[in-house]
Amino acid sequence: MPEAAVFGEYARTYALLYADKDYPAEARFVLDLLAAHAPGARTLLELGCGGGRHAALFAAAGLAVTGVDRSAGMLTRARAHAATLPPAVAARLAWLRGDIRELHAGGPYDAVTALFHVMSYQTAEADLRAAFARAGAHLAPGGVFIFDCWHGPCVEAEPPEVRVRRAEDEAMRVTRICEPHWDRAAHTVTVDYEFFVQDRASGAIGTFCERHPMRYLFADEVRVLLAHGGMEPVASGQWLTGAAPGPGTFSVFYVGRKVP
Repeated sequence: MPEAAVFGEYARTYALLYADKDYPAEARFVLDLLAAHAPGARTLLELGCGGGRHAALFAAAGLAVTGVDRSAGMLTRARAHAATLPPAVAARLAWLRGDIRELHAGGPYDAVTALFHVMSYQTAEADLRAAFARAGAHLAPGGVFIFDCWHGPCVEAEPPEVRVRRAEDEAMRVTRICEPHWDRAAHTVTVDYEFFVQDRASGAIGTFCERHPMRYLFADEVRVLLAHGGMEPVASGQWLTGAAPGPGTFSVFYVGRKVP
């Protein structure tokens, strides 16, 4: 069975599998962080924008947003979603295909975001340093970088387990099997995904696989990475609550500010 590129074939099933993801709540959380730490923000660069749902909500709030993703399939979906928005909102959206480790997307921007564990996809030290450096390079002095990632203490206390997720709509039925492989020394979890996609009209079933190496992070190394990008940490906590992270907190957010 062929192994696809990360978010290659996955892109066509992603929206269905995450139909219950609360994008409005996540966008409100980020907008609240911006109000607290960059109240004058008008421009935003979103790294790993995926299907553009967060970007659309940021644009609806009045921000001019440039969304960047490495997956052509994800950007196709982002553009299709933007086409359904009011013209004034769609006009505040721009899309760019690129690798966040090597990105040159103009700017500077008042804010940079990387949501839904985009930074955890940078598994090697060099990749992490490069991604944080490019995030910082795109910020105006005093601008903020907001991202979430896998929380190291939680992953090491409760390593991920095999999971199965199913979803369907009028066109397809999807089953996704997730098998993680933990490398404690490297602070990584490599997630092997196997997909079974049934076309509801014909009954035909297609299969494909993707491998997603993920890096979990600790607060001390985040401080070092932010500094590498010319930023200093100004806030962190549980994703969506802002509470202090505990051993059961899988996802945490950080806010770094570009040092003038």
